[in-house]
Amino acid sequence: MSRVLIVDDEPGLRQSLGLLLADAGYDVAAESDGKRALERALAEPFDLILSDVRMPDMDGLAFLRAYRGRGGTALVIMMSAYGGEEAALAAMKEGAYDYIPKPFRPDEVVLTLRKAEEREQLGRTIATLKAQLDSTPAARALVAESRPMRDALELVARVAEHKTTVLITGESGTGKEVIAQAIHRASPRAAAQFVAINCAAIPESLLESELFGYVRGAFTGAAGDKAGLFEQANGGTLLLDEIGELPLPLQSKLLRVLQEGEIRRVGDQKTRRVDVRVLAATARDLAVEVTAGRFRQDLYYRLNVVTVELPPLAERRADIPPLARHFAAQLVRRLGRPIALSEAAVAWLEQQPWPGNVRELEHAIERAAVLSDKAILEPDDLRREPLPARGSPEEQGAGSGTLRDAVEAAERRVIEAALQATSGNRRAAAKRLGVSLRTLFYKMDRYGLE
Repeated sequence: MSRVLIVDDEPGLRQSLGLLLADAGYDVAAESDGKRALERALAEPFDLILSDVRMPDMDGLAFLRAYRGRGGTALVIMMSAYGGEEAALAAMKEGAYDYIPKPFRPDEVVLTLRKAEEREQLGRTIATLKAQLDSTPAARALVAESRPMRDALELVARVAEHKTTVLITGESGTGKEVIAQAIHRASPRAAAQFVAINCAAIPESLLESELFGYVRGAFTGAAGDKAGLFEQANGGTLLLDEIGELPLPLQSKLLRVLQEGEIRRVGDQKTRRVDVRVLAATARDLAVEVTAGRFRQDLYYRLNVVTVELPPLAERRADIPPLARHFAAQLVRRLGRPIALSEAAVAWLEQQPWPGNVRELEHAIERAAVLSDKAILEPDDLRREPLPARGSPEEQGAGSGTLRDAVEAAERRVIEAALQATSGNRRAAAKRLGVSLRTLFYKMDRYGLE
């Protein structure tokens, strides 16, 4: 139960607010002047303070200034019938969370307090998740100034403590694996293993043995027994990344594991119990894949218990400045020299489309830092030469860029063409290009391709 301190010199208002908030489930205390309220607020733990602005001896703003100056941490909401926007702005500058003009409706007060509590809880959740990952570069995905990302992290906080299967969706580069790690680290399974596998990066012939393991003699080269990833993650969490690429025969076996909690190693006659929380991630629309017959409907429903949808970076531009500064700070440690971004550079970054999302932003800043010896990067350091337009070398302006630029442009066009010709099937595209699936993934990541 949250504790609220009401500070107002009008007895009638103190009484009516006290009854209203008590009915809403709050533990309420009240004081009639700022000085007494200040001593009590510093001596007792309060979550919220609802204070009038105009009071004798010590007014609300003086109370707020003194309370913050002496280390008070409760959320303070100011009330006043005077001053309008100017009074509200003054209160915010002193550290108030919100401002309610008098007269107000009872539901308006309760709603404001509920919003303040939700914001504080979300702030604590995000801080906890960031602290869990701050020792690694993976913390990048947990920057959440934008509303869409704050909503996503709030959902992460709610589902983390349960064993519920979670489907994490979003474009390539939005940080799906990082969110999966955050769910694991905020869960009761945090002390156990977090295991991740990219279902598209392993040949279909090897994927079953990777997931479920095998016994000696199960196939040529199986010289001994080997535990699969489900067994390795026993007691912990298993992330199935790019779940949309899982072959249909394995989809039925995965469904059985999710339903029964048992796996069978390749070549084995007995089943083994496993206690694994399964998280799945995909850049594909699995509902479309189900309609097309490429993904089992029953498995889709089994995985899609809770969905965390990560927005593309273009839809969370408020996160670009803190993300960019985070990456610059990471590079200071890695490169061992001062690296920062000018305000102009940050503003330029905010305006870019970033089709490769957070990963592309990170790579752009790293490239600029590596190629420049400046301590403060400017927009010119971050700009990349645009890839030549499609067409013949003459149409592309042959000789206008470096050889490396031309090779990269040609390579990107060939990969795009292969993906288009195979309707986005990456295995087929890799075979068409004569490269391994891992190499194709590396190239797609480098060029920000889907």
